[in-house]
Amino acid sequence: MKFLTSVIALLGFAFVTNAQDRLTGETFTTRSEILAQNGMAATSQPLATQVALDILKKGGSAIDAAIAANAVLGLVEPASCGIGGDVFAIVWSAEDEKLYGLNGSGRAPKSLSIDYFMEKGMKYVPFYGPLPVSVPGCVDGWFMLHEKFGRLPMKDILQPAINYGKDGFPVSEVIAYEMASNYEGLKDQPGFAETYMPSGKPPIKGEVFKNPDLANTYELISQEGRDAFYKGSIAKTIDGYMKEHGGFLSYEDLAGHTSNWVEPVSVNYRGYDVWELPPNGQGTAALQMLNILEGFDIAGMGFGSAEYLHVLTEAKKLAYEDRAKFYADPEFNKIPIEALLSDDYATERRNLINPDKAADTYPAGDMEIETGNTTYLTVADKEGNIVSFIQSIYSEFASGMVPDGLGFVLQNRGQMFNVQDREHANALEPGKRPFHTIIPAFITKDGKPWVSFGLMGGAVQPQGHAQIVMNVIDFGMNLQEAGDAPRMRHRGSSQPTGSKMTNGGTLFLESGFDSETLRELRKKGHRIGFGVGMFGGYQAIGVDLENKVYSGASESRKDGQAAGY
Repeated sequence: MKFLTSVIALLGFAFVTNAQDRLTGETFTTRSEILAQNGMAATSQPLATQVALDILKKGGSAIDAAIAANAVLGLVEPASCGIGGDVFAIVWSAEDEKLYGLNGSGRAPKSLSIDYFMEKGMKYVPFYGPLPVSVPGCVDGWFMLHEKFGRLPMKDILQPAINYGKDGFPVSEVIAYEMASNYEGLKDQPGFAETYMPSGKPPIKGEVFKNPDLANTYELISQEGRDAFYKGSIAKTIDGYMKEHGGFLSYEDLAGHTSNWVEPVSVNYRGYDVWELPPNGQGTAALQMLNILEGFDIAGMGFGSAEYLHVLTEAKKLAYEDRAKFYADPEFNKIPIEALLSDDYATERRNLINPDKAADTYPAGDMEIETGNTTYLTVADKEGNIVSFIQSIYSEFASGMVPDGLGFVLQNRGQMFNVQDREHANALEPGKRPFHTIIPAFITKDGKPWVSFGLMGGAVQPQGHAQIVMNVIDFGMNLQEAGDAPRMRHRGSSQPTGSKMTNGGTLFLESGFDSETLRELRKKGHRIGFGVGMFGGYQAIGVDLENKVYSGASESRKDGQAAGY
């Protein structure tokens, strides 16, 4: 009989306990995959999942359902996402039989330059307040996706979120915890307490929470379109609010914003094409990790072994050095994506790994040219269209800045700019997109859709993506088990904001790895840490083309739900 093991850290030692038996024999899964033929949705909150299904049943496309779910999530999961943030998506078009990529991230204010921070001796952009606020790209991203792939009118798509905003909804468990854990440093930001602490404190689990201001904002967008946000009364409100509170984001910045269609990039991992979006996002790091790891017998090492976790951690360190050096806005930089994803370069980097010793530092490639919270969702419709969709305001509750009467917080994505080095690829420049952490993913097999998935959580995302791919392909897990299986997260790599790894960082391990593995990793020189809530949250939809069946998964770390019909 297989057992799910969990590790309890006590006085520096690890003890193994049996946590669960599964009749079907999957060691790590907490529940079965969801199976359905007509449509599937997987989000991090059940109300959003049910709204997505309702939209599908009304004849909406996968994109319609994803936008509807995202609007609900911006209401019910406000510490993680909302229309004050950005959006990225990978869409499988059944009609075209190809993938489309959307970069819906916003740019720095045109009136803000690196000189502002250098003159004040600031090495980093602060997390809170007006300085990290960049243009919110979410609403424009919605409308670009809808114009190309939508079927239902936007009024119908946003109506469920409008209703929940006016009537209220019971706050779910994990989201209540996140809201209560992150308000102390934000409650004094203008507009924050009035919106998210109406009774003087954050809502608790089961409390019915309303946000009529956000409902009114959604209603205006549904009636007047994206221009209401970028050129109309919403833009004017944001402009006046930022001027009042010493910010730089202006009406002109909002009016000039546009999203971009981009070509997804991929590597082939053991016969499967794994797809991500190119920079300014960090998805390329997941592909670099997989390219390096393909040269090892991962399946032979076994899930959870010290040998596997060692090479996984070292591959992450290598990829993140390039992430820190090269990943930035491609409109301002020539980024060597083809070279970074080449087999020759993967071999070169792989050869730097010592199988017996953790490295304290690695060089980035020599070639020409971690806080974070997010929501990920994926939806598939009966015609075979599938969207891998991720949306974020960056850190929990972001800048804390809530414009007057609008009901949403402005993102603090500008915190990811480098303000120490003018020559760095990710140096702050007016109108430039910052380095971005949120990344949707997709896997195809022989040119056909196989898995749409994502794993939210700041810098954990590329290492989480790589682990999901290997769980499914190398270790033979189903989609639910692949997400529920214990994960690692390495912290301490060099960052695009300017910090450098000099001591090898720390390898954090979720409960579920045995004590012998921990001892062997320490022998190799890894500094081991433990934690909760830092390993990301995952959703996925799989495609069985032979039986014409979707499988859905939503892991146990979030309040989420996968459901189909």
